Amino acid sequence: MSHSSPEKDALRKAVNQWIRTSGEPDGIVDFDAATRDPANPDKLLPAFDSGDHLHPNEAGQKAMGDAVDLALFN
Repeated sequence: MSHSSPEKDALRKAVNQWIRTSGEPDGIVDFDAATRDPANPDKLLPAFDSGDHLHPNEAGQKAMGDAVDLALFN
């Protein structure tokens, strides 16, 4: 099942790039970087995939939580 189109994925990547590099946000938590498969960056790491190839499983949710720098809230 496809959850995206090439156009939507290109837009997602452009928005993520802006968020990561613009300096506009006070801080970010990059859940994409925390959960993607380094060997296949357009996909979730298999260990974090709930099975639908879109939503993280419990281990993926933990990885997302671990990616939060609590200093952002000081």
